[in-house]
Amino acid sequence: MATTFGVIGTGWRSAFFCRLARMAPEHFRVTGVVSRSASAFEGVPVFGTVDALLGAERPEFVIVSVPWAVTPDATRELVAHGVRVLAETPPAPDLDGLRALWRDVGSTGLVQVAEQYLLMPAHAARLAAVRAGAIGSPTSVQVSSTHLYHAVSMIRGLLGVGFEPVTVSARSFTAPLADPIGFGDWHGNVEPAPKATTLATLDFGGRMGLYDFTENQWWNPLRARRIVVRGTTGELVDDRVVRLADAHTVVESHLIRRQTGIDLNLEGFDLDHISLDGAVLYRNPFMGARFSEDDLGVALLLAGVGAWARDEGPEPYPLADGLQDHLISLAILESVSSGAEVRTGVEDWAS
Repeated sequence: MATTFGVIGTGWRSAFFCRLARMAPEHFRVTGVVSRSASAFEGVPVFGTVDALLGAERPEFVIVSVPWAVTPDATRELVAHGVRVLAETPPAPDLDGLRALWRDVGSTGLVQVAEQYLLMPAHAARLAAVRAGAIGSPTSVQVSSTHLYHAVSMIRGLLGVGFEPVTVSARSFTAPLADPIGFGDWHGNVEPAPKATTLATLDFGGRMGLYDFTENQWWNPLRARRIVVRGTTGELVDDRVVRLADAHTVVESHLIRRQTGIDLNLEGFDLDHISLDGAVLYRNPFMGARFSEDDLGVALLLAGVGAWARDEGPEPYPLADGLQDHLISLAILESVSSGAEVRTGVEDWAS
């Protein structure tokens, strides 16, 4: 049975969700999109209001994919209808908005957040290795990959920290960098231009995170993504794992991908699985859909939200976690602006 969902909004992210449903119709189906202006969108029914969307066919959940400032009110409207919600990141734009959203809908248990990074295959495999104790207990995480709340989610998830206070110290530095590709499009401009790099330390009290992000690092092929997880008996650096095997032995292993469709393999171009020392840490549940890694992360999130909406699975990413991620990302921005340390408190959603 395909997971059914509706979407509020017609931006690029809304199109992303509809595209996944089109690529894997046996897994996902879009019941409709709510838009005040569009009369057609991605080949799915378009409705002018939430009432009209729900009246035509009630989906298992509705994705709120609108500008930051609009997200809280759209979420409140759906919760008032008793609808399960998947809110885009961040679920509210500022600290007051985060607190107000939790006050209004937190107790309902109806809201999840569309945070997919630790569901992407490589990150999911790293997380599985860390949770299996491959490097002992994790003590620090360095993320140079994506920005703010997404990176914070990775740091918190890999460290296994919750809602405790964190002390943030951040700075921004500017240097010239060629940037030949934007959002999905090569523009060919290779003249170096000023790009800001933000560095931040996140002190969770005994465990720490290091945030390192350069403007457009998501897509700029001249800046790699790097993940380092250090533990009590080893460390994981990207796809390399070094750890203590016994009192006199340090061993090295690598995360290994099985990718089909290469050379004479005729299974179709797909990621099959990722393993470590022969143990499979991640297996692609959407073989045949030809999803990218980002697609796979989002698809797994959608499947998880569907299972949760049917009371068949756990919450994939509760609202409280999405609020905490953005709380810390706001602290990073505040520390950059002020040049001083910022310490977050314990918010109501911690309980």
